[in-house]
Amino acid sequence: MEAEAAKYIGAGLACLGMAGAGIGVGTIFGAMLNGVARNPSVEAKLRTNAFIGAALAEALGIFAFTLAMIILFVF
Repeated sequence: MEAEAAKYIGAGLACLGMAGAGIGVGTIFGAMLNGVARNPSVEAKLRTNAFIGAALAEALGIFAFTLAMIILFVF
């Protein structure tokens, strides 16, 4: 396998973390909406926790994207 092909395969595999982040954020907010529908009085606490969880999940996606760009353009 040529080095150029391996670089593109590695960058593509690194982008799988971005798909995981999207799934994670969807799951977080889906669970938040389910919790608010069951008990509306805890909306403020659930919203705060959901935003913190979404930020952490998106950080993983940004890290995966950065790693893919480093693989493509540095190596």
